[in-house]
Amino acid sequence: MSLKSFTLAGNFLNGKFFSTNKRVFRSFCSANLTIEDITELIRNHHWSKLKNTDPNTVILQLFNSDADPVLILRYFCWSTKELRASHSLLLTGRLLHSLVAAKKYPKIRSFLHMFVKNGNFTSVSTIFHALSTCSDSLCRNSIIIDMLMLAYVKNMKPHLGFEAFKRAGDYGLKSSVLSCNQLLRALVKEGKFEDVEYVYKEMKRRRIELNLDSFNFVLNGLCKAGKLNKASDIMEDMKSLGVSPKVVTYNILIDGYCKKGGIGKMYKADAVFKDMVENGILPNEVTFNTLIDGFCKDENISAAMKVFEEMGSHGIAAGVVTYNSLINGLCVDGKLDEAVALRDEMMASGLKPNVVTYNALINGFCKKKMVEKARALFDDISEQGLSPSVITYNTLIDAYCKEGRMEDAFAMRNSMLDRGVLPDVSTYNCLIAGLYREGNVEGVRNIMNEMVNNGMRAGLVTYNILVGALCKVGKSKKAVSLLDEMFKVGVSPSHVTYNTLMDGYCREGNLVAAMNLRKQMEKEKKWPNIVTYNVLIKGFCQKGKLEDANGLLNELLEKGLIPNQTTYQIVREEMMEKGFIPDIEGHMYNISGTS
Repeated sequence: MSLKSFTLAGNFLNGKFFSTNKRVFRSFCSANLTIEDITELIRNHHWSKLKNTDPNTVILQLFNSDADPVLILRYFCWSTKELRASHSLLLTGRLLHSLVAAKKYPKIRSFLHMFVKNGNFTSVSTIFHALSTCSDSLCRNSIIIDMLMLAYVKNMKPHLGFEAFKRAGDYGLKSSVLSCNQLLRALVKEGKFEDVEYVYKEMKRRRIELNLDSFNFVLNGLCKAGKLNKASDIMEDMKSLGVSPKVVTYNILIDGYCKKGGIGKMYKADAVFKDMVENGILPNEVTFNTLIDGFCKDENISAAMKVFEEMGSHGIAAGVVTYNSLINGLCVDGKLDEAVALRDEMMASGLKPNVVTYNALINGFCKKKMVEKARALFDDISEQGLSPSVITYNTLIDAYCKEGRMEDAFAMRNSMLDRGVLPDVSTYNCLIAGLYREGNVEGVRNIMNEMVNNGMRAGLVTYNILVGALCKVGKSKKAVSLLDEMFKVGVSPSHVTYNTLMDGYCREGNLVAAMNLRKQMEKEKKWPNIVTYNVLIKGFCQKGKLEDANGLLNELLEKGLIPNQTTYQIVREEMMEKGFIPDIEGHMYNISGTS
């Protein structure tokens, strides 16, 4: 906008085009009303007598007569809704400034909330420009923008709230810790973790006093992003600024390490727990449940049981969530007797198992191929007044399919439909895999058609099952044709897809086709992983091409990939036991020393 147009806008905004003379004012209204009459009608909500007024004229005259800003707001909102008046952003800005001057903060919050909620598409930059044109008061503009930022967040528009926060910094405006905290919470929820870090750094730079909530939101964001070292640094920042971490703070960091998994992560989670206790912060049920679940998922059931015992020593009673984590951990570890005993202990303590408890036990028995016992547990679910979930059905369907009991699998699917539990993609994947094992191609086609008719499409897992089934029966060439189909329907093949296909070709002795697939995979920006190399090395070894296999072994090491147990086993069985010593200096000890 040119300087001249801004001057004109400013004159209009300040009422310089209109005289305060009441006779002149009447020319803008069909009714012979004075400004006093207008004010009184607004105060008493006599809107019918104001229907013939000109909204912009009235508002400007109300401003010039120093009318109560609340009355101006009332008329502004009424004329917008009833007269469909379109008020300029400059006029809106002046209204907001007058409300700030009168310290009518709840009115401002409510107005801005509706301004954002009603889908106002004015850009953030335009709003900032208009407000700064209305007044150069940093204090007033700071209050308005701070409330606008909060309105964006509360109306599920955190990206606009973030833009408002950034521009506030550019304009030298202050933001409150309350609004910043709500913005941080929303950004974490949206997964905008880089933006979370930016807001945190800016809050420190702008000297916005961070409180416990601020740090907790930032910590949560960093933990969800897997940036645990940075999260630990934030904890130190927190302490240095005199903000004491509470149990929630420690729980966030412990959960971050537990969810991250990997080597040493549970050790660090336990270290955070010990630091918490040493600092006099009492752990709660969430703390113990998080640690127990973390150790169980890390397949360290003994450590989980120790935490369970410590939980009791702190006088905290274990709940259903606690028992479910332990029961699932024991089932995954194959300790079914202990899992059932823990279920019994749970019931003896007055806690009732839920469907999650049953799902863990059923899955445990199915994994051990004890399907009849799993079925008995399934039947007990209804007797306990519970309803099986789609996971319950899928677990049993998968077990029946793996045992070749397709009739029982379909009976379970039909039972599922009778009870109003809708099959999901996993249900169909289990059935497809089972039918393929039987070589029932027609059955697979029918199931896939049913899947599509029910509004589901074959996903990556489905295609991987199909690829794997074809490769197992020596139909790798047919399996490769599925790649084209995957691309057509928008499903991107994964490492599992390519590795399965390469393994199929290697089993068939077609090394050229396997290497061509590797090239195709690399064109798709999917670089070979340790499984890829294991498949190819074994393939070359079994064809007697040990030097080529050795070359691939060196290649994987040069690329920084770490050999796993399978790699060592291939080297021992396919190379060393056949009298071929691989040329890989520095790795011989690991290979020969691994049992």
